[in-house]
Amino acid sequence: MSVYKRAGQETYSYDFVVRGRRFSGDTGATEKRAAKRFEDVKRADAKAQIAEQAAFFADRMTFEVAASRWWLEVGQHHQNADTTLNNLEWLKEHIGNKTDLTDITDSIVASLVARRRGERVRRIIKGGKIKEGELVGPATVNRTCTQPLREIITRARKVWKVKVAEVDFGRHMLAEPQERVREASIEEEAAIIEELGRGYDVAVRFAFLTGCRRMEILGLEWTRVDFFNRQFTVIGKGKKARTLPMSQAIYELLWEERNFHQVKVFTYVAQKASKRYKLERGRRYPLTESGLKSAMRRAVPRAGVENFHFHDTRHTAATRVLRKSNLRVAQILLGHSDVKTTTKYAHALNEDIRAALEAAGSPTQIPTNDETDKDKPLANNRKRL
Repeated sequence: MSVYKRAGQETYSYDFVVRGRRFSGDTGATEKRAAKRFEDVKRADAKAQIAEQAAFFADRMTFEVAASRWWLEVGQHHQNADTTLNNLEWLKEHIGNKTDLTDITDSIVASLVARRRGERVRRIIKGGKIKEGELVGPATVNRTCTQPLREIITRARKVWKVKVAEVDFGRHMLAEPQERVREASIEEEAAIIEELGRGYDVAVRFAFLTGCRRMEILGLEWTRVDFFNRQFTVIGKGKKARTLPMSQAIYELLWEERNFHQVKVFTYVAQKASKRYKLERGRRYPLTESGLKSAMRRAVPRAGVENFHFHDTRHTAATRVLRKSNLRVAQILLGHSDVKTTTKYAHALNEDIRAALEAAGSPTQIPTNDETDKDKPLANNRKRL
């Protein structure tokens, strides 16, 4: 019997084997019929569990299983894991959970790209309502649709040795406009910071000084700030650590923040209480990504600055540093693994070269009439000689 009572036990236990694996435990039931129903449920769960595990290692795989396995091995470790999970849910919805990887062809991928291009950017506004904006751009389509699918299919083929359809993903990647390099003037920087609330202004000022990414700034903790050696360490893309020296301005900015929070460097003071977000008025809390985005989105137009985003603080810092140094220094500052990525800031060097050429190519001073007359006696003397 698969359900039985142990000696001295009032409740029934279960014990069964499925595909060579043993499952046992207490049913919690004192009647045999109820214990048998419990055992039947456990047996069904065991069969489903084994089948799911077998699917993970089969030579054929559905997209649902592939997406789940990729999430466990890769996706959940991304810095923005929530965004990655949303991308996977979108793909599963439009591909179909039960679709075999061998059925995801160039035609399917092309239709997915077309569908994603036809969607609009969705933003959560006040009151939790969703507002639709402009159509998503090529870069968004690549990052949220084509590239995640490409990584799943590639891993299935190369790592899991699963059968997949031949897909030329390069043909489905949309051409992205060359990233612009928007540098803020000193006046624009001051105007933006003036419009930011306390706490947010410090974080944005730090961004202008260091060129750090938004998540690097929000993730900075006091354990990685070394005042003695005047340096700090941020965690960048791919969870790579990057240690940067402090200028005097950076040192003073961080020193002013040191007693506000035990863990996080950049904080703000809650202006009002909120049960929903568990905030107490007047207390300091770590800055959040959504809060910093909203603060910048409001401050820039109020400052009278056009066509400027948070990431442009990084461009501004890199361009300013490059004018005083070289591409290698800018590469280290920004944490680029390849200096080719940094070459988009070469316009700063070009401006310096242009200024030098302008100075070198300016016409020499033409002598005045008085100066010409002074030379005449000397010329007459030459004739006599």
